[in-house]
Amino acid sequence: MSEPVRIGEIVPEVMRNIEKRMEANKMNDSKFEKSRSWQFNRQINVSVLVQLVFLASLIVGSWVNLQRQLGLLQHDVTMLLQCQKDFTVKLETLSAKSISYEYRLRALEKIIRKNDLGHETF
Repeated sequence: MSEPVRIGEIVPEVMRNIEKRMEANKMNDSKFEKSRSWQFNRQINVSVLVQLVFLASLIVGSWVNLQRQLGLLQHDVTMLLQCQKDFTVKLETLSAKSISYEYRLRALEKIIRKNDLGHETF
């Protein structure tokens, strides 16, 4: 059996051990806090480069496609305006002919009435 130890002798040694453990825990905690904090990783993987190139190509492709569609739309609008001008010219010509035929028809009706009136009197 071991000899009994007096409380007064063991307490300072235990206190030193506790202080050493607390200092060790503080060091471990600070290391743990550093590892938990955010860090910026400056490494660029090949997959990230491929994704960036793919994204850039999609953006450029979309831009080119939009430009092409705008060109087609501009062509269609230009053709529509030209057709509208042609239609307006044809409509004006038709209106002028219609008015001309109306005057001719009225003149013929007047001549026919005069002839009908001249025959009835005899």
